[in-house]
Amino acid sequence: MKAMPTLEGGLRIDTENFNDWGILRSIVVDANDATTHDLASRMGALLSEEAGGEDWQEYIVPDLREGFHDELAQVGAAIESAIHIADSGPGPIWINRDEVFPWYSALNQARLALEERYHFGPAETISLEGNDPVRRSAFMRSKFYCAIQCLLLDHVMGPSKAPQ
Repeated sequence: MKAMPTLEGGLRIDTENFNDWGILRSIVVDANDATTHDLASRMGALLSEEAGGEDWQEYIVPDLREGFHDELAQVGAAIESAIHIADSGPGPIWINRDEVFPWYSALNQARLALEERYHFGPAETISLEGNDPVRRSAFMRSKFYCAIQCLLLDHVMGPSKAPQ
């Protein structure tokens, strides 16, 4: 799989085979695979009662949860559409400036869910020797998601690089 910025200020990801599409599909799967609670609930749990945690849970978390769900659905639909257009073979998926925030959020949700499940910790302390293949695969997906997020930050979310 290759990813590159576009002249229009977006990002193009080129898949090389069906397995690459599986990795992209994993964004939604990983984001929905939180071991305890969804991200909105986990964020709400960070606030103490004294700081308004109960109100946050009642008024903010439902909208936040719906927003996260909508972003995952948008990214999932974009991936499935690109797979269909490519007839499950090699092909591109495009992320333009109008779609960047749902993509960034979906990648972040997936990374946070993987961290909650596997507790990788800081990158400099991670050792994958002796780990089972499922954990290694999850770690590699997390690093991939992070790399795509960095590309989105550098080339899509930042100031326009297009000539004026």
